[in-house]
Amino acid sequence: MIKQPDVCDITLLDYEKKFKALSDHKRLYILRILAAEGKTCVCDLGELLALPQSKLSYHLKVLLDVNFISVEKEGKWNFYSANSNEIKKVLSPNLCCLFYPE
Repeated sequence: MIKQPDVCDITLLDYEKKFKALSDHKRLYILRILAAEGKTCVCDLGELLALPQSKLSYHLKVLLDVNFISVEKEGKWNFYSANSNEIKKVLSPNLCCLFYPE
């Protein structure tokens, strides 16, 4: 019989994805820029990071997938912002509750 994952297993998987997203220097730098500058055009991120568009898109997708950033389309440009609430979850007591319930 296959065991169904429980809520804790699902939560652990979510944190695994979040930590994996944070494990790359470029993605950390993107988060730092967005946290400091606020809403930033993808064109400006490309220049600041000196990354080809395809690699920048990959890193942004990883951060979007774990909800660390959000995107707004304005005309033909995408503007990205840091999701501080989601980032703080990784750096807060929320993580502790996984290991020390109650």
